[in-house]
Amino acid sequence: MNKEQFLKQLNESLTGLSLEEQEDILQDYEEYFAIGMEKGKTEQEISTSLGNPKQISKELLASYHLGQVEQSTSASNVIRAVWAVIGLGFFNLVIVLGPFMALVGVVIAGWASAIAFILAPLGVIFNLAVGNFQLFDLFFALGLSGIGIFIAMGMFVATSALTKGFIRYLKFNASLVKGGLKK
Repeated sequence: MNKEQFLKQLNESLTGLSLEEQEDILQDYEEYFAIGMEKGKTEQEISTSLGNPKQISKELLASYHLGQVEQSTSASNVIRAVWAVIGLGFFNLVIVLGPFMALVGVVIAGWASAIAFILAPLGVIFNLAVGNFQLFDLFFALGLSGIGIFIAMGMFVATSALTKGFIRYLKFNASLVKGGLKK
């Protein structure tokens, strides 16, 4: 593959990045070609040594999305980073998606139980409307509501910690796929 084909494939694969970043990356790879040509290599040798442009773009996109997650830990940025890291290889589908779905399930279950406990007094109001009110139910529901508030406070901390931990896991996984572990 010659320089033009390499850069065209790379450019087509970098659609998730801003135009400024795409141009910067393409300029870097044009410099690689220029340096290689000065050393007497052919365009085919240079493109072969650089690797597959689609794999390069997957690695660049994964790095970009992981950087975005570090700047702003929103749900959409985390999901983009997960998909970018999964895109690095089929092996990552199991290694990244499995733990991600498990963590999302734990977080959703924790928040659902916190909300359910907090809303327990609504059951007492329903019992009051039906005419089956007991004072024990009121105090029990208030106790559950208090427990729900504690669970919600814990879920704030747990959600933050799990998100940060999973981002570190994504970075580790991306670096492992890109070049292995460096000692």
